[in-house]
Amino acid sequence: MSMEHAKPDLTSIRSCVSAGEALPGDIFKRWKEATGLDILDGIGSTEALHIFISNRPGDIKPGTSGRIVPGYEARIVGEDGKPTKAGESGKLHIKGDSAAAYYWNQPEKTKDTMLEGGWLNTGDTYSQDEKGYFQYCGRSDDMMKVGGIWCSPFEIEAKLVEHPKVLEAAIVGRGDEEGLIKPEAWIVLKDQRDASESMEAELREHCKKGLAPYKYPRWFNFVEELPKTATGKIQRFKLRQH
Repeated sequence: MSMEHAKPDLTSIRSCVSAGEALPGDIFKRWKEATGLDILDGIGSTEALHIFISNRPGDIKPGTSGRIVPGYEARIVGEDGKPTKAGESGKLHIKGDSAAAYYWNQPEKTKDTMLEGGWLNTGDTYSQDEKGYFQYCGRSDDMMKVGGIWCSPFEIEAKLVEHPKVLEAAIVGRGDEEGLIKPEAWIVLKDQRDASESMEAELREHCKKGLAPYKYPRWFNFVEELPKTATGKIQRFKLRQH
């Protein structure tokens, strides 16, 4: 999303809603500065038939998916299946009357997704702060274990997008020469002519301002575009295949 040079007439717009990929806080900030409008970001799913966590007018925390929508329940569980503490990441489960009962002719997928007690496994990894805001960490199958610590690709991507020359970013796990998983960055620059070793060095230094050392990308790839689904979600599995 490039907003620095575009100045369209947006006076007729009352509200903006984001869907697909989680909205980085920096993009919210830049959009707000450029247009004066908030973006309401949230999360829903086909299985739930509705948005179940969302920011809303007057209750927005940039960089989060917001708080639970009335009529739904949510919990975050760790690897041991027990609820996590505030700030700890885990699998997001939701419950609500709109949730599907099962997948047609897919018993194994139903077993993994539609859980006991009416809970739905969203397949997303989240954390929740003490005020009830849900922070997206990534799809559960996109999470990386770096040095024995779970690492959120979304956190690193959000940091990279803060750089003024970066348009989009995606992070995947890649094995180093010893077979240990490290973060690998795929970058779309606003101007492809900026792709260079000096740009890579600049981004490395940028990541050191706010990220723990184990989250620093070890490799950088500059590309014209990222692979995405029809709804705009980044297909990180395709990047892992390179």
